[in-house]
Amino acid sequence: MARIAVIGAGMGAMAAAARLAVAGHRVAVFERGATHGGALQRFERDGFAFDTGPGLLHLPAVYRDLFVKTGREPLERCVELTQVDPAVRHVFADGTAVSLPNASRAGVVEALDAALGAGAGERWSAYINRARETWDATRRPLLEEPLRPDWQVLGSDPYPAVRRRGLFGRGKGPTTAPLAEVARRELADPRLIALLESHATSYGFDPRSVPASAAVLPYMEETFGSWYVRGGMRALADALFARCTARKVEFAFGAEVTRIVAKDGRAAGVELADGRVEEADVVVAGVAPALLEPMLPGALPWGDDEIRPGTAAELRAPGRFTVALALSGRRPQDAAHRTVLHTADRGAELAAVFGEDAARGVPCADPTVTVLRPDDPGSRPDDDHEAVTLTAAVAAPLRTGTAPAGPGHAESFADRMTEIAEAAVPGLRERLRWREILPAGEEARVPGPALAGAEGRFLRPANRTRIPGLYAVGGWSHPGGGLAHAGMSGAIVAGLIVNGDDWRGST
Repeated sequence: MARIAVIGAGMGAMAAAARLAVAGHRVAVFERGATHGGALQRFERDGFAFDTGPGLLHLPAVYRDLFVKTGREPLERCVELTQVDPAVRHVFADGTAVSLPNASRAGVVEALDAALGAGAGERWSAYINRARETWDATRRPLLEEPLRPDWQVLGSDPYPAVRRRGLFGRGKGPTTAPLAEVARRELADPRLIALLESHATSYGFDPRSVPASAAVLPYMEETFGSWYVRGGMRALADALFARCTARKVEFAFGAEVTRIVAKDGRAAGVELADGRVEEADVVVAGVAPALLEPMLPGALPWGDDEIRPGTAAELRAPGRFTVALALSGRRPQDAAHRTVLHTADRGAELAAVFGEDAARGVPCADPTVTVLRPDDPGSRPDDDHEAVTLTAAVAAPLRTGTAPAGPGHAESFADRMTEIAEAAVPGLRERLRWREILPAGEEARVPGPALAGAEGRFLRPANRTRIPGLYAVGGWSHPGGGLAHAGMSGAIVAGLIVNGDDWRGST
């Protein structure tokens, strides 16, 4: 039985802790904050409750496997999972609207044809078929296995883009084009392009630079569905925390780790802010590289020939700007759980989030806004009220409140988001009781999932570091960010520790 110290109580860290405890190890988690869950937090006021992080789960099999492998109670006995149908309603700049059914390829084709015109569904379906090829090629190396030592082979984009061949024919072949270029070439319709690119920006990716392999993002959602947890996504974090404690994982909150103790060239424990040293045979770090590296004075967890994102890149990462709305009046029964209201000026939005305006923290005047309206009694004081959450992608300065132009930009941006949201919630301003801009924190950052292509620039640092006994877990490590990917990261780290560093993943 090994003593294992886990830094952080995010979802990836707790996923690893639960698996390691079931394997017979003594696991202690040290969290500098006051609670568990990482990005899955909950804001409550006057009987209203709002998720401050991800609002939906798109790959529930990850957590089903976790709960099966760590106890007798399956996931559905611990939380109430419901499929959201329609999965999403898109409202485009020209006023066209389309509701896409949950996990139904045929239904999506039919809906797109009806809303956007004959042929739109077939073009989207052909694109998703190519996305499936990308998924099949990358699922194991990017989601189920540790990052391979020859990770450079993942620098080639596996997306089989349609390309012109000769004067008369068309064929398929690998691409080096970014997602935006592939979208223009293969989808043509600006509304289909907006639909595709919104998947990228929701994960913090600029469609003008992200590789075409980002096609797996809409593929995952369309194939495996969109799921909501009754009581909010925070309930999933609570269930995982309960599973950890049931398996004798020890938690210490308000326990900031300032240094990783090394002995004989390997990780041997952690030192806390109060000076205490907790010895361990293995240390699992569920923190961003920018926070991990200062804990290792004189050493680096990844070598120069490995993937090692710089601190500046992490700090510049875009994030979510979230506004909570408490409304009077009943939620209509036919209201969509999720509505995406697309910007009329995509170029200006991308410049504000990723481009020349991002450094100045100047918000977009016409952002894409996602409106979440869960039909959940736990989110409201009674059925005569409704809790609505608005989110938009923003640049780091606006997300963190450090925009050079001052905090007034945040209020005006929230005003604009509320105005836009009325297209999804008629009479919103008349129903509004109060509005809260939710504080920016870890849940506001958007580390995207690992993607193949672009010479490996969209991969995440390996879970196994070059310091023996030290492993990295969570959204900033392989296989990257997102609720499902964090759970996969925990499974990979537990597999390496239990089975040895030569373990290549489950079969």
